[in-house]
Amino acid sequence: MVDAATNWAFTVGWATTKGMPERMAQQVFRTAADALWWQDAGGVEQLGKNLARVRPDLDAHELSKLTRAGMRSYMRYWCEAFRLPKMTTEQINDRFELRGVELLDQAMDSGSGALMIPGHMANWDIGGAWAAARYGRLTTVVEQLKPEKLYDQFLEYRESLGMEALTLGNPDVMRNLLTRLRSGGLVALLGDRDISRSGVTVDFFGEPAAFPAGPAMLASLTDAPLFPVTMHYEGSRAIAVVQDQIEVPQFLPKNERVAHMTQQIARAFEVGIAQHPEDWHMLQKIWLADRSPK
Repeated sequence: MVDAATNWAFTVGWATTKGMPERMAQQVFRTAADALWWQDAGGVEQLGKNLARVRPDLDAHELSKLTRAGMRSYMRYWCEAFRLPKMTTEQINDRFELRGVELLDQAMDSGSGALMIPGHMANWDIGGAWAAARYGRLTTVVEQLKPEKLYDQFLEYRESLGMEALTLGNPDVMRNLLTRLRSGGLVALLGDRDISRSGVTVDFFGEPAAFPAGPAMLASLTDAPLFPVTMHYEGSRAIAVVQDQIEVPQFLPKNERVAHMTQQIARAFEVGIAQHPEDWHMLQKIWLADRSPK
């Protein structure tokens, strides 16, 4: 499902953003964020509900301010994303920092491959572009978007950044991901939203939420280490933090391992999101209480 903010970003972004001076482009998207926030449109209502779970201590006015900051951060992501394909490797390195990079380097040098699991935080695309340049290739999975033209643009965009983008729902996706990992490749999967509706129920900020099972399943079937990655903005830079590796719990029965590991991913995300809630771009329903029975 594509929210109104994303549709607006694509429509305006492809047409104009790449040719604008950066400061002007940022102002256009910041103005759009404020307009969506003011109209309570484009996923703003759900973003506010989600942030209320992260910061239950805020009153209505404070939550509204945080939601506005969240929309500005979200639209900043889109503005930067459309400009990203024209950036040089040096420019990407200047705008992105991975704290804990030695953990990822060690995994890739060992030949085991690695699973990098970010959330919808700050600018995860620049992290993917950085990783593709550093390690040669990166494989990810993208949702089939409608209309088809929008999906094709999204696919081309990912591939222009050096990413191999596999389509969610293709019966060969899991097999292809396993092949990439077993050949020592890097796989990056967003880990805080269960698009397939067949994920794992975890405790997330004190309530049941649905997280994708794929990352833990892949780690349990390969030797590839799994690293949750949290992100936030600091000034003009996107900062990513590699969290501790989540080990496969060999002490548990096989049918319990994926749930255990997915809960650990949720715990790692809680830390990063609580520290920088305005940079968590979750405009969709992930808590079970928000979802219809269907």
